Amino acid sequence: MIPGLKTALSGKGRQGTDRQRDRTAQEIKTVGIMIGMYCRNRHGGGRMLCEHCRNLRAYAEERIVKCPFGGNKPVCSQCPIHCYKPQMRRQIGEVMRFAGPRMMFRHPILAIRHLITQRNPGKKCRRDA
Repeated sequence: MIPGLKTALSGKGRQGTDRQRDRTAQEIKTVGIMIGMYCRNRHGGGRMLCEHCRNLRAYAEERIVKCPFGGNKPVCSQCPIHCYKPQMRRQIGEVMRFAGPRMMFRHPILAIRHLITQRNPGKKCRRDA
């Protein structure tokens, strides 16, 4: 089931945990799409990711899920804690530099959401208690 769909259908207000799950799921989806775009262009993959990109995607998903900031997390490039290993951080940075500009044409809604999250400082980043 789509995260938050049950709450939306019930007519009840969104709760913090639902919002956090929605945001985490959205970020995982965005990173997965960006890695897919990168892999298809750079590694000549079709619909399936190469082993290298599958490993990067699994690592990125794990880091997003385990983020100590939870639903209050900033975009990784603006985060005060760099939880990626240096090699993986370089790899995901390369993916972001390649796929980021192309996202506006391939997935404009995801790109705009990411830009809003990136530009909106919102509340100070706090770890969930």
